[in-house]
Amino acid sequence: MTLDEILKEIKQAESIVILTHETPDGDAVGSSLAMRLMLNYLGKEADVIIPEYSRMFRFLPKAQEIKIESDIEKYDLAISLDCANFKRLAQNQYFENAKKTIVIDHHGSNNMYGDLNYVNPVAPACCEILVGMTKYFDIPISKDIGTCIITGIITDTGGFRYMGITPDTFEYTAELLRIGVDIPDIYKRTMGTKTKAHFELSKRVMDRLELLEDGKVSFSYINTQDELEVNAEPGDHEGLVNIGKDIEGVKVSIFIRQKDEENAYKVSLRSEDNINVSDICLLFGGGGHPRAAGALIQGTVQEVKEKLMKEIRKWMV
Repeated sequence: MTLDEILKEIKQAESIVILTHETPDGDAVGSSLAMRLMLNYLGKEADVIIPEYSRMFRFLPKAQEIKIESDIEKYDLAISLDCANFKRLAQNQYFENAKKTIVIDHHGSNNMYGDLNYVNPVAPACCEILVGMTKYFDIPISKDIGTCIITGIITDTGGFRYMGITPDTFEYTAELLRIGVDIPDIYKRTMGTKTKAHFELSKRVMDRLELLEDGKVSFSYINTQDELEVNAEPGDHEGLVNIGKDIEGVKVSIFIRQKDEENAYKVSLRSEDNINVSDICLLFGGGGHPRAAGALIQGTVQEVKEKLMKEIRKWMV
């Protein structure tokens, strides 16, 4: 049983590092911090290394102890959370150098890059997988662990709006509510509060939004100059892809964001019905979920749009 092997590796390790994907969302940050708290219960210390993340998640327990980097070059054990492939893993040199590696994830596109891989693509959030792990490892869910877990569940399900949620999702949520986790407050912090920079970027996205393919595809973008002008911080772009997705008749929403000063754009795709955007993003070296995925594509705004539309049209035949 993979979970037995994972527990064995955890108990044997003297030094442990926890990593997640670049530009981390609530599920990435939440699962990383929840895992650290779980390891603490097992008598283990661990470093959580996340180079940058949204200020939205600074309220999470132990978030102030997240590290940008470490002076330990070779950990006994590296644990990757919520990351489908090694390339997207932030600070992946720590994973590559570790004596043993574990991958815990819920992306169907995961390519099983760890020594041990525990992947459940049915789970709507990586944090939901951790609930099952706490039960198997006989770790009581504290209020702090629960706060981290529900943050991941809320953000990765869009506040329980996306396809993929299960009866277990609501049962776990009820369980966390019973132990005193302040779900309304967490919902407000993660889903109901926007920074001023996010608001300003939203206006630019709406001004530039195009409806293509008879209104079935929406497209918009922001560049580094936009982010500079509104004093954007990491995470201020989160959710901008949903501006197009929420328009009546839209089947695929495309949002692209310029990567630093490079001639490249980070792509976010969202879809409805039977259009698998994970498969589309895999063609460009990315991946994700069937209804939510991302990639990095070289080119200008127009070139990136044309590359994506060429593939999206194949799904609309």
